[in-house]
Formats: sequence, structure tokens, C-alpha cells
Amino acid sequence: MEHVMDYLPLAFALMATGTVAGILAGLLGVGGGIIIVPVLFYLFQSLGVSAISAMMIATATSLATMVPTSLSSIKAHHKNGNIDWTLFQWLAPFVVFGVIAGSLLVTRVGGPWLSGMFGLIATLSAFNMLFRGNAAPISDSLPSKAGQGVIGSSIGCLSVMVGIGGGTLTVPTLTAFNYPAHKAVGTAASIGLIIALPGVATMLLTGYTPEDAPMGNVGMVNWLGFAFIVPLTVVFSPIGAKIGKKLDSKKLKKVFAVVLAFTGIRMLLQVL
Repeated sequence: MEHVMDYLPLAFALMATGTVAGILAGLLGVGGGIIIVPVLFYLFQSLGVSAISAMMIATATSLATMVPTSLSSIKAHHKNGNIDWTLFQWLAPFVVFGVIAGSLLVTRVGGPWLSGMFGLIATLSAFNMLFRGNAAPISDSLPSKAGQGVIGSSIGCLSVMVGIGGGTLTVPTLTAFNYPAHKAVGTAASIGLIIALPGVATMLLTGYTPEDAPMGNVGMVNWLGFAFIVPLTVVFSPIGAKIGKKLDSKKLKKVFAVVLAFTGIRMLLQVL
């Protein structure tokens, strides 16, 4: 009984993570990974897990949670006609190639590299939300097929290495090429699935369980975290969307961007 009681704070913290990630995902249209990774990173460290192991576990666990949430998101976006399946079919092989390459790298590079990469991507994403909301596109159309392939591989590799879905990198990249925002969000949801699914599979097959991993770890994935986070993310995402209709989402997004920038910069400083 005492052993179980010791993990109650962890269970409540994981439930809070799923709740907040779900609400913010629905409220602001951001991917859960950009929230889940830093929260798990600091949460696991508070339990005595090293920063190196905490980052690797947070990344893999975030990817695992994205599989069911991506399926739910794809269903909703497909119903609304917001997924460009033609673009998705072209990008998919390149994204999967990048995902497999990135997943193999994750099992070999150190946690500080992953923390630094997440910190950099989080900071750049925050600045993009703050300063490029009304910026002019860099081009009137998407690049050539070869260029799209490079974009797909890069998004797959970078996203899987830091445990984020397709939205964080795909949406700003596509909209920078004058691509319709609603189509970018819907297509990013489908890309999120092919980032998460092969990414988790590769990490489970080639990864290992860190010696200081917390309770519930199999390989790099903390399945206790998965079990608590996913249901609450699915439940609270629609609630966040409803709240977003009643509030000024632009102002909320700026507040979130400031918090995200602070988190990203803090993670960067931690590895310097």
C-alpha cells in the first residue's frame, strides 16, 4: 500500500498533464507534444530521474500519446474536408523516412542534444506565434516535388526526435508557402500519425529502458504516463475548442507563446 501511495502524486501530475494538454490543444490549435514533453521532462526529474533519461522518456511517451489523439483528430478534419490527401500521399514516404532516421538517432544521441533541440524548436515556434501571425508568405505556392520531399523528411526527422506532432512544424511551414491555413492544420493532423506510429515502433524495437526510469517504463515509453494522459487529452480537447469560441484565442495564443518561449529558453540554458 505504501508503495502505491508513493506514486499517487505522479498519477495526479500525469492526469493534470493530460487535462492541460487537451484543453490547450483544443483552445489554441497547438499539438499536445509541445506541452507534454517539457512537463514530463521536469516531472520525471522531480522523481529523481536524470535529465538525460527524462528527456528521452518524455519524447518517446509524447509520441505514444499522439497515436490515438491523431486518429481522433484525423477523423474530425476528414469529416470537415480539411485534409489534402493528394499532398499527404506525396509527403508520406518522405516523412516516414525522416521519422525512421530520427528515431534511430534518438536511441544513440544523448539527452542534452534532445533537450537543446526541443528548446530551440519550442523557442522558434513561440516567436513564430508572437511575431509572424500576419507576416506575408515567403512564396505564392509550394516548392517543387523535390523541395516538398526535403520538407517532409525534415519535418519527420525533427518532430520525432523531440516528441512533437506534425502541427508544430508542418502548419507554419505550409502557411509560409501561402497554403490555406485550415488545410494546413488538417493535413498536419494526418502527418502527425505517420510521425508518431513508426516513431514509437522504432524506439520500442531499438531503444532500451534507462536504469533510472520511473515506474511504468517499457523501453523508452512510460506506459503509466500514456494511460493517464491519453484519455484526458481526448476528453478535454473538445472542451478546449468550445472555450476557444468564447474567448479571444489570439490573445491566449500570445500568452501561451510567451510561456513556451520561457520554457524553450530554460531548456536551452540547461544544456549550455
